[in-house]
Amino acid sequence: MDRSNHHNHPTLNDSEKNLTEIAEFIADVGVEIPWHVSRLYPAYQLLDLPPTPIETIHKAKNIGVKAGLRYIYQGNILGEGENTYCYRCGERFGYRIVKNRIIESAYPRCGVVIDGVLK
Repeated sequence: MDRSNHHNHPTLNDSEKNLTEIAEFIADVGVEIPWHVSRLYPAYQLLDLPPTPIETIHKAKNIGVKAGLRYIYQGNILGEGENTYCYRCGERFGYRIVKNRIIESAYPRCGVVIDGVLK
């Protein structure tokens, strides 16, 4: 099967230009929209593809931050990719919610209002 046009193929759509266009498009719609950037792992019918370099995922995150995106989630990076950061104060959040510290839609450390419906 020819995968030359496969949309998740590493290096096919992960150039700095493409990532910047995606991040800026999302930011133009709304900086509060989450951007999930996940690493491709070869599996099933994609065994002939290389995994996405971790550096590419980090590059995408930095491009998203530069575009003004508030919620960027890196996926499929064992031990580090599932962490997120408060876009104002930079405190680290884990992937799993252990304790909901949001009070009246705000993060108590820096007071930033978190987008979304929170209960």
